[in-house]
Amino acid sequence: MQAEVSTLFGLNIYTEKGIYIGKVNDVVLEVNEKKATGLAATKLNNNMFEPGSKGVVVPFRWVLAVGDVIIIRHVKDQFKKPEEVSEDYDISPEDEEQ
Repeated sequence: MQAEVSTLFGLNIYTEKGIYIGKVNDVVLEVNEKKATGLAATKLNNNMFEPGSKGVVVPFRWVLAVGDVIIIRHVKDQFKKPEEVSEDYDISPEDEEQ
């Protein structure tokens, strides 16, 4: 997929299941590799993110289509609010070091 970076600014981002994620505010570029690696989204869906969240970076590898809107892969529970994470979720010391 090839497009001018400037055409992505302001586009709405939706999952393939039609869930609104946010609006593209910036594009993360890997200059040496000459490719986009992420989309910085603002004006986030308060049902998906903590209200008051400033933004999130969506990996560009999740992008399925770019047109009037951007469609990304629906990644189950990827955008869970912190209070929806199980209370008994523990990270072992080994996992923390990685």
